[in-house]
Order: sequence, then structure tokens, then C-alpha cells
Amino acid sequence: MKVAVIGCTHAGTAAIKNIMTLYPDAEIDVFERNDTVSFLSCGIALYVGGVIPEPEGLFYASVEEFEKKGINMHMEHEVLHCDTAQKQLEARDRNTGEETIHSFDKLIVTTGSWPITPPIPGSDLDNVVLCKNYEHAKEIIRRSENVDNVTVVGGGYIGVELVEAFEENGKNVTLIDAESRILNRYLDKTFTDPVEASFREKGVHLLLNQTVSGFEGNGKVEKVLTNQGEVKADLVVMCIGFRPNTELVKGQVDTLPNGAIVVDEYMQTNVKDIYAAGDCCAVQYNPTKQPAYIPLATNAVRMGTLVAQNLVETRLSYPGTQGTSGLKIYDHYIGSTGLTETAADASGIQVRTAYIEDTYRPDFMPENSIIKLQLVYEVGTHRVVGAQVIADTDLTQVVNTVSVAIANDMTIEQLALTDFFFQPHFNKPVNYLNEVALLAMTQEAQQ
Repeated sequence: MKVAVIGCTHAGTAAIKNIMTLYPDAEIDVFERNDTVSFLSCGIALYVGGVIPEPEGLFYASVEEFEKKGINMHMEHEVLHCDTAQKQLEARDRNTGEETIHSFDKLIVTTGSWPITPPIPGSDLDNVVLCKNYEHAKEIIRRSENVDNVTVVGGGYIGVELVEAFEENGKNVTLIDAESRILNRYLDKTFTDPVEASFREKGVHLLLNQTVSGFEGNGKVEKVLTNQGEVKADLVVMCIGFRPNTELVKGQVDTLPNGAIVVDEYMQTNVKDIYAAGDCCAVQYNPTKQPAYIPLATNAVRMGTLVAQNLVETRLSYPGTQGTSGLKIYDHYIGSTGLTETAADASGIQVRTAYIEDTYRPDFMPENSIIKLQLVYEVGTHRVVGAQVIADTDLTQVVNTVSVAIANDMTIEQLALTDFFFQPHFNKPVNYLNEVALLAMTQEAQQ
């Protein structure tokens, strides 16, 4: 069995490792544009902030490791064309320009995503950079060494993590976002307000409700223009978001309007023997019961694993995702899973929320902290569809628990009566998850 894999970050790496175990006789050809595999881009901000001294720690697999196990690693090769019907692809060596044709029995598309890059005038100026892969990480570090004013465009997870890293490195930092709040895709206002307050206390300039209209400078960026003014900038990092990188198979497999490949529960596309996984795909989103584009490393690893499991016969289905994620900014430990109240409204799902703010340990404990926890549930069915938490102590595991609840269609009543242990070092006799679900029940009884 000849297997071709296009792209080798999270999904590709997971697929390859599992295929080697399940099908040791398979002939595997991997085509990767870069010279590295398995880069953890979520660690770029930690590298920029000096938490990780060497970027080598951001890899969890190596080309050499795969080659020793007989994998044909075509590094720095760009796949130019892919014919899913004829089961052939054409690749070009980016160093020599040599083009070669390869056949396959099974194709795994794990081409990932790429930063959204609007056609903003001046984007080609020096020191206007992207933030996605290993080369970007090295460039950001190199270019930031001798600059004072850094502007980050985009207030998602990567953007806010970079803002914190640059601020702690003594830079004068500005964050620009077109929305009225940072992290608005992941958190409701109650949970973004404390983070914004911390940024302002640290001297970060938050330019919200503003869009970038251009960059100006003499060869190198010197200022960022917005619809409301301008900002001095020696370095600009673009973190607007990501789009699925699927041009290679456009028109050959089914996709969502944004280009994300549609796969079934076994990671198969609508074309026989063609599989896809990771950030290039849509995933089943359990809170809405609809496919959605949710580029997360956790989704990619699970999907890559499933490709290998189902490569020869269908035997393990994808359970869907809740889009569960976590974040630490300064002393804020933040977790989110499923729908926010804002996202539920946009999805047309009628929800209500229950919110508690309390100490997470009994009051007699000498050390304590405030937990702010919100549960989102569907009106009528009482199905749990989301949760958010923020605290100055790491209580983010609570959203993993709610993630399991969402995946299993649990109701607020079931969550309220779920058995959680009690020990004063960790919680109160009534666990905060029981407490917030009980509050939701009380609210419903009063409707």
C-alpha cells in the first residue's frame, strides 16, 4: 500500500506515526514545504517571551526519526498538482527546481492553514511579518531585538499571547482589533474585561473597533494607519486569523464555502481513498451539531490518528469537537469550551447562562482564590452547550469536564448531580460545577 501525505505538522505527524504502527509494510511518501515537521506554533509566544530559550523545544518529532523508520521524507517539496482521480501528484524540490511525479493508493491531505492576509497597502514593507511557522518565529525574534514599538494586529489567542510576550520584553506594544473586545470568539465580555484591564495596567495600547487601512515607511514599516488614526510601529505582527490551505484539491473534493474540506466521521472525503485531517478540514461541532472550521492542534492530532485507524477499513469514528481551549495571560488562567452566549446567538441557538463568582475553596483555607464560572445551556432541552472560566489559580480543567458533558449531551440537571470529590485543598463540599448547574436549574424553575 502506497500512502502519500501532503503536509506534516500535527495531523500529518499523527497520521504517519499511527500508520507505521498499524501498517508497518506501507510505503509512505511525505511532502512538506518546510524543512521541519511537527512544529507547535502555539508556543511561538513562549519563545518570543523567553520562556522557552531554544525553539527546538517546539518540535515533538523529527525528519531524521521518520527517515530511520523507512519513511520517504520529501522535505522542502511543494506539491504543484494533485489528481485525486488518477491517484498521482506532482512535486517540485524548492531547492533544485526538479519536478517529479508520484503515484499513490491512499492520499492524506494535511495541508493545514495559512494566516489571513488582507490586501493592505504597505504589507510588503520590511518588518511586517506573519506568525504561523518555525521560520516566522525566528523572524519575529530576530526583528524584535532592535525595535521599540511593536504593533500586533488581531486579538485572538496568538495575538494576545504575543502582546504579553512583547510587553514583558520591555516593548511599547499596541494591539489593534476590528472587534469591540479581544478574544471575542472564545469568551464573553465578563471574561475578556479582566484581561483588557491587565493589558491597560501594563501600558499596552488597545485600539479596539479599529481596522488597519495601511502601513507606511521608507522601505521598513514606520507607522500603521487605521480608520481612526495612526500608530508608530517598528515591527508589525499580523494575527488576524487563519484560512484552510486547500487550493491543491479545490474542485476535486467537497468543501465548505471557506475552502475547508468536508470529511465524514472516518476522515474520508467524498472521493474514495482520499482522506483529510487537521486545520484544512471542517469538523463536527457538537454544540451546534453542524460542521465548522475550528483550527486547533488538539483536533488535528485526533483527526490524524483517525485517518490511520480508518485507512483500510472503517473502524473508529470521530466523536466531534467542542473547540475546548485554554490560555494564560499574566495571572489570568482562562478556559473555554463550546458556545459562548455571543456565539450561540450568532448560531441561532437560544440559550441562557448561569454565572457564579465565589472562592473555590472553603473560607477557612489560608490560601484561596476567586473563580468566575459561566455555564451556557440550551433553552427547552437544558442541554449544556458551553462554559468559560477565569481565575488567578489554574482551574482550567473545569472546561475539560464540561467538554465531556457537551460531547455526551448532558443536561444541567445531570451536571448538577454529577459526583465530584470534595477535599478542602481543591474545592468546596458543593463543587463549583454542581453549583453553577444548580443555579441554572433554579433559573429555569423561575421561568
